[in-house]
Amino acid sequence: MRIGVAVSGGMDSLFTAVLLAEAGHEVLALHAFFLPPTDDSRAKSEELGKAVNALGCDYAAVDLSREFDEQVIAPFEQAYIQGLTPNPCAVCNRTMKFGLLADEALRQGAERIATGHYARVKGEGESTRLVRGLDPIKDQSYFLSLVPRKLLSKAVFPLGEWTKEQVKAELKLREMTPPLPSESQEICFVPDDDYCAFLSTRQTELPGPGAIILSDGTELGRHQGLWRYTLGQRRGIGVAWSEPLYVTGKNLETNALIVGPRESTLIQHCDARDVNLLVPQDQWPQDILAQLRYRQQAQPVRANLKNHGMRLDFTNPQSLPAPGQVAACYSPDGIVLAGGVII
Repeated sequence: MRIGVAVSGGMDSLFTAVLLAEAGHEVLALHAFFLPPTDDSRAKSEELGKAVNALGCDYAAVDLSREFDEQVIAPFEQAYIQGLTPNPCAVCNRTMKFGLLADEALRQGAERIATGHYARVKGEGESTRLVRGLDPIKDQSYFLSLVPRKLLSKAVFPLGEWTKEQVKAELKLREMTPPLPSESQEICFVPDDDYCAFLSTRQTELPGPGAIILSDGTELGRHQGLWRYTLGQRRGIGVAWSEPLYVTGKNLETNALIVGPRESTLIQHCDARDVNLLVPQDQWPQDILAQLRYRQQAQPVRANLKNHGMRLDFTNPQSLPAPGQVAACYSPDGIVLAGGVII
């Protein structure tokens, strides 16, 4: 089978290509320029091409920087202006890697698209199921929960049965060094993971300073722009109080940052929009778990889906999630049931 592999140059995507080539597949390694190509990035692309050619794989590079700016970076900016905390990796997986890049792979004769995600897919067609990867530390199914089932039906995740440490050991055993060995930063287009500095360099006009208030309206100080703060944040608020304060809300109409004590950051339910239903609800198990952030243990929940929205009622109080992040529902055995954007 001819399989397209999204290769960044790191160890995970390189080993994905290795596994598929060793399994006898015809591999097309596809490298996407998500940022405008530079002399340095072109040179690294050529180095990556030589590495995958040595494996017997075809190689192609495609410039998707304009589309990436329109479909990932611009919505990222607008989300912050709207007081949200976006998850661009989940958007990129849906629109770019399993969208435009997968389309390019199919145009070049591939039947499937593979990535280095630590996740699994089981079943075919309408029965396709997205499942957690076996490595509990690296499982990335949360970031894939917004990808429609139709696109996942074409996906291949060779690393789903592997752990990160096993991948490192196997590459060392094969004496293979990834062309870009460093781990990907949290948001690939944000230098040093400093989103405030990144947004400040863009042309978008960002909201300015305003009042920091308690829920009763008491003003405690001034903030430097709502986009600089995340719900649940404790450090960096810049006001003193008799007890530690956390960001509990944003009032866009009055440009006010709302803060409160720790107990005000606990929630019993949350809502999500744009729900991506991966398993028909009549096939959901009785016991459901929901995950509101990547580094979180999924928690017992009751889910009510209606009009592309989802209400999640938790068995136990949860720490305040950030609107704009992903809410993913799971079965107890790790099948992703649905994903949506927290509002």
